[in-house]
Amino acid sequence: MTERTFSIIKPDATKRNLTGKINAVIEDAGLRIIAQRRIQMTEAQARKFYEVHSERPFYGELVETMTSAPVVVQVLEGENAMARYREVMGATNPEQAADGTIRKLFALNVGENSVHGSDSQENAQLEIAQFFTDADIVG
Repeated sequence: MTERTFSIIKPDATKRNLTGKINAVIEDAGLRIIAQRRIQMTEAQARKFYEVHSERPFYGELVETMTSAPVVVQVLEGENAMARYREVMGATNPEQAADGTIRKLFALNVGENSVHGSDSQENAQLEIAQFFTDADIVG
């Protein structure tokens, strides 16, 4: 089933000019990038985006990291896009990520793990809506 999911290329990756390399891994996995925008995430956007983690000890650091440099927000489309993208991202901890995954290839550590991907279809829809309008998405 063709579906959409949401991705963020995080500051640790944009600072190292890895957007094109990460996009190549995404596309090689059979996913299409149907919307993409480079933005400077505001503190308010980051707080809202990660509010699910607001009670966790790493929340403040996460917000700070995500606003430290530009990010690339994306809408990906393909067969089972969410599951496929989660597979191609690799484990959150790059030391546990499979060879060839984005995090194995590019992440610096658990906190600077280069990419975010939606963990459910419901979250994908909510996350996409935070950064894109229907007019932005050209399928």
